[in-house]
Amino acid sequence: MIPKRVGIKDVASAAGVSVTTVSHILNATPNTRASEETRRRVKDAARALGYGPNRLAQGLRTQRSGMIGLLSEEIATTPHAVRIILGAQEAARAHGLSLMIINSTHDANDESRRDDIAALLERQVDGILWATIMYHREVSLPSNLVGVPAVLIDARDRAGLAPGVEPDEESGARAAVTALIQAGHRRIGFVNYHGDIPATHGRLRGYRSVLAEHGIPFDESLVVAADYEALDGYAVTLPLLDRPDRPTALFCFNDRMAMGAYRAAAELHITIPEELSIVGFDNQELIAANLFPALTTVALPHYEMGVWAVDTLVRIMNGHEEDRLLSDHPTFMECPLVIRQSIAAPAL
Repeated sequence: MIPKRVGIKDVASAAGVSVTTVSHILNATPNTRASEETRRRVKDAARALGYGPNRLAQGLRTQRSGMIGLLSEEIATTPHAVRIILGAQEAARAHGLSLMIINSTHDANDESRRDDIAALLERQVDGILWATIMYHREVSLPSNLVGVPAVLIDARDRAGLAPGVEPDEESGARAAVTALIQAGHRRIGFVNYHGDIPATHGRLRGYRSVLAEHGIPFDESLVVAADYEALDGYAVTLPLLDRPDRPTALFCFNDRMAMGAYRAAAELHITIPEELSIVGFDNQELIAANLFPALTTVALPHYEMGVWAVDTLVRIMNGHEEDRLLSDHPTFMECPLVIRQSIAAPAL
C-alpha cells in the first residue's frame, strides 16, 4: 500500500490550530502573530508526523526555490570552514531551507568569482553567503551579486552593499592578555603575524590597550612577528626566551605559533606553565587540546558567524530592509577565551 502523504491539515489538527497558522509558522512568514508556545507546538507536530512542505508547489506559489548558496573559500584546507558551514547548515535547516555549497579559493580572480556566483544563481538560490575564510578582509561584490540578497562572512563590503560579520579580534586579544595579567604576569611577550591583515592590527591593539589599562609600560622589544606556522613561531620565540630579561608569559597570534613557542621553551628547558605561561588564538582543537599542557586559547566564533549570516540573509530575503543598514559597518562577534592548563602564576 502507498502510505498517505501527511499534509498541512494533519499538522493543524494535531497542533490544534488553523491551517493558516501552520503555514505562517513553518514558512517563517514575517510579522506572524503567534506565541512561542504555539510555534513550538506546530513544529513538534510537524516533526512527529514527518511533515515536509511540497517544495515544488511552494516554489511556484512564492517564486522561491527554498535554497540558499554558500560560496566558501578553501573548504578542503581551512579548518575554520567546517564550523562556518555547520552553523550555516543548521540555521538554514531551522528556517526550512537547503544549503548549496561551492568551493573557491581566496585568490580567485574576478571572472572566476563571477562564474561561481553564476553557478549558484543558475540553480535559482534565493540568497547567497560569501565566506572568505582565510582571513577577514575588505572585498568588492562581484557584479552579478549586486542586487541579490547577500551576506558576507569574515569580510566587509567596500561599497556597503551587503552586511558582513567578523570576529572581534581586539576583544579576543584583550581576553587573552587579561587572563595572563590576572594570573600575576607583567612581562608579557606578543608573538604576532607579520602580514598586513585586520587580525594582526586588532590583536596588537588589544594587547597594548590591556597593558595600558593595568599600568604596564609597552615594551616594543617583547613584540616579535613572523609567518603564522609553528616553525615561524619557534624561530622568533627562541631568542625572545633566551634573553636574561625574558618574558614570563606569551600571547601568540595563533595556536600554530604557540606550538612553536612550546618547542622553543622545551629546548631552553623552560617548563610550561610553571616558568612560562602561554595563550594562543583560534582554538584549533587538534592543536590546542593536544599540546602538553593543553593550550589556553581564544576561540574564533565561526559557528556563530554562520548562524548569524543565515538568519540575517533570511530577514533580507523576507523584505526586512532595516537589516540592510548593517551593510554600513561590519558586525563584530565576541571571541571567547577557552581555559586549559597553560597559564599559571609567574615563578618567584
